[in-house]
Order: sequence, then C-alpha cells, then structure tokens
Amino acid sequence: MNEIRLYRKRIIPEECILLEDDEILYRDQEAIVTKWNTIRPKKTLHHGYSCYFLERGFKVSKFYDHDGNLISWYCDIIEHTYDKATETYVFTDLLIDVIVYPDGFVRVVDLDELADAVRDQLLTPEQFQYALRRTDKLLSLIYKGAFERLQKYIEHFEELAKNTTGSSQIRLST
Repeated sequence: MNEIRLYRKRIIPEECILLEDDEILYRDQEAIVTKWNTIRPKKTLHHGYSCYFLERGFKVSKFYDHDGNLISWYCDIIEHTYDKATETYVFTDLLIDVIVYPDGFVRVVDLDELADAVRDQLLTPEQFQYALRRTDKLLSLIYKGAFERLQKYIEHFEELAKNTTGSSQIRLST
C-alpha cells in the first residue's frame, strides 16, 4: 500500500505544495484529519489541526499561536481530486474563507480574490458556483449553531493525538 499524500493547490498565488510534514490522524471516506505546523513561519500562527470534509467541500482548521492559544477556526472552501493508485489527494483552495473567532464572531474573507479569479478565468463557472454553494452551506451550519459538530470532530482527534504514546499516528479506518 502506498503512503497517503496530500497536496494543497492554490489558485492565487498559483502553487501546489506537498504537505509532507502534515501528520494524518484519521482518514475515512468522508474526512481526513491532520495535525500540522505552519509551512512558512508566521508572526502569530504556529500550528493547528485540520479536517478535510471531502463531500462537504470545505476544510475546517483550528489555528494556534506559538504559546498554544486558540487564534480562530479557519474554514477553506475546497474541491479535491483523489488518485487511488497513488493514494494522492489534491485539495484546491477555491479562495473563499470563513473565519470563526473564539468569541463567535464570523468573517467571510477573500471575496475580492474570488472576483479576480473569475475575471481572469482562473476558475470555471462551475467552480465559482460550487464555491458559493459550499460557502452558503457552511455559513448555514454556523448560523444554525451546528458548527460545534465540526469542531468536536477535530477536537476528538486532537485529544487522541495528545494522549497517544508510542505511535503518533492514529488511523481508525482507511
């Protein structure tokens, strides 16, 4: 069996990066949970956990600062491809992000980048519609008070990762 590989593909700026240092804590047909440190050092953001909700079309991440304090929950609207033969996922960031702060304040960001990508034909009309519909679904979950279910999913594996001794990788199913 091949090792699972995750790639992050950005449209603006254009890049595709192998997330070789991300630790996969869990994987099934619906979700992949990872633990990671920032790829490029940042002033505040240091590390976090992410859950790629494969069929929902978004990634929810829990961002921590250098002292281990929660910064925010950061949600990327994504689409993905999967190559079973090579066990490779490519997650394309569709630019719209939703940030949920610890006090519950919600911000939608990077709509200007979305507009630029559509103008410059970096996104197809189908990707544009998909991004808007997935953002609507995510915001609906947040406004209905159901975002907590997504948070608990990540927190469950975060707690398991912290309490695991010996092997640092948890894979409940593949």
